Amino acid sequence: MSARPNPGTPAPVPARTLFAVSADGSRVHVELHGPEEAPAVVLAHGWTCSTRFWAAQIADLAVDHRVIAYDQRGHGGSPDVGPGGHSTDALADDLEAVLAATLAPGRKAVLAGHSMGGMTMMAAARRPGFREHTAAVLLCSTGSGRLAAESRVLPLPKGAARTRGTRAILGAPFPLGPVTPVTRKLLKYATMGPASPPERVEICARIVHACPAKARTAWGHVLSDLDLDLNVPELRVPTAVLVGREDRMTPPAHARALAAALPECLGLTELPGMGHMTPLEAPEAVTAKIRELVAGHLTGTATTEKEDVA
Repeated sequence: MSARPNPGTPAPVPARTLFAVSADGSRVHVELHGPEEAPAVVLAHGWTCSTRFWAAQIADLAVDHRVIAYDQRGHGGSPDVGPGGHSTDALADDLEAVLAATLAPGRKAVLAGHSMGGMTMMAAARRPGFREHTAAVLLCSTGSGRLAAESRVLPLPKGAARTRGTRAILGAPFPLGPVTPVTRKLLKYATMGPASPPERVEICARIVHACPAKARTAWGHVLSDLDLDLNVPELRVPTAVLVGREDRMTPPAHARALAAALPECLGLTELPGMGHMTPLEAPEAVTAKIRELVAGHLTGTATTEKEDVA
């Protein structure tokens, strides 16, 4: 394995960028890193993030992998769309478009999705393009439904009041404004583990605050009503699940339910002390899991070392 960079290290300059055109004509910004013929990895970020969120994974993996990272519509370099353009079907359309634009027919990749990125893969589970190109999947810090009901971001007892409050947060239309000590503290509480160092909190805050309010609000409404439970059994590829034990946004109950429902689950890894932003909080663990999936299901170079499953 290559030397692992500090999570604050900027992602390498892409070898190439392109726009994949989705089913409704939306343009999806895609970055390609690393050797073209190397084993392929596709990275899908979560709500309010961008390709910058995967900087540590890209820097490590691009040494000996073809890394394909893209911005969800309305995030990063992907333009926002009009009314009706925000749905789980749109997420699946965009992923299919990215796979078709970057992988030759029949070429497979390991796909890793964080939060809404993992939901994207569940949404695409039945799609022919997804099945054609997917060798294995890593689901990080995600769930298939009941996000507002299960979230522990608000320090209230589970029930209707907490669910309503969470829905209000997800759909809040106001801009986040500049990053300040107060907003960093709130973001850390909501999305990261208590031991996350200040520099990682700062990186996370700058990524999240860069997300346009329109996209954040539109996708927040989609997440409030998310229901992909019936798609989980259709994810018929080897799939690993990873979650932080201190995740308030998608608590470990979601990951445990996914692990129980997935037809080819490779195991559940629970990271002590980590919150929702696992690729940023625990970059080495996430990168190692991606490499493990590549070795086991793409290149056939897996060892017999015991899997780190909690």
